[in-house]
Amino acid sequence: MKRLKFSPMVESATLLRRAAVVLGSVGLTALYSLLILMRALVGQLNRDIVDKYTRGWSATLLRLVRAHVTVRGAVPDFNDGRRYIIMSTHASHYDIPVSFVSLPGSIRMLAKKELFRIPLLGPAMRAAEFPSVDRANRAQALADLKTAREMMESGIVLWAAPEGTRSDDGRLLPFKKGCFHLALDTEAVIVPVAIRGIHRVLPARTWQINLGQPVDVRVGEPIDTAGMGRDDLAQLMAGVRERMTELLGDGEAQ
Repeated sequence: MKRLKFSPMVESATLLRRAAVVLGSVGLTALYSLLILMRALVGQLNRDIVDKYTRGWSATLLRLVRAHVTVRGAVPDFNDGRRYIIMSTHASHYDIPVSFVSLPGSIRMLAKKELFRIPLLGPAMRAAEFPSVDRANRAQALADLKTAREMMESGIVLWAAPEGTRSDDGRLLPFKKGCFHLALDTEAVIVPVAIRGIHRVLPARTWQINLGQPVDVRVGEPIDTAGMGRDDLAQLMAGVRERMTELLGDGEAQ
């Protein structure tokens, strides 16, 4: 079991503290985006530097809310030559920074195309090899899938949220098919991850911030999709959901 040392003292943030967390988070995101873009501009951006920046950004964001993170379960060797997709529960904007600091490898979020339109952040994500798959456009989707597979073959570990949107209470929402199609198309190994308690740090669709929350990251047994086809999609989705439910314990990220 791996413990990341953030203060365990729990309290509800005051209005002033919430404003400081929000402004600090926006400022940090802008700063790290600028660092990535400047490195890319002078030809000095590489994967190791991006990994360092994403983990530095994530650790600082978590310190702002004093999250107390624990990691349980066996993490696969992401350098064994296979393609990997981390499929995580999604109950907070903090799921992604928690995953970056908790798990090894060159993790990149499978992002919605809308994020790439945000000034500074969007160009920085492209420079940092964050992929997106546009399934509304078949030609673009095929090109995106080819790019994603090449990235995974070169060592990128994709992070995806099969729920597609954030859960209000930590319970699993219905899964969307997109990331499962990607897993089948790339013959990836799916690593199910459940993040318990994260929904209390910043509840979905609110500005309520709770400081010092315990967050429990649980890594489940991987599922290898090699040899599976489209006919196995429903069974694959059910299998991943079953493992995530087991990791959550009672279906709720406590």
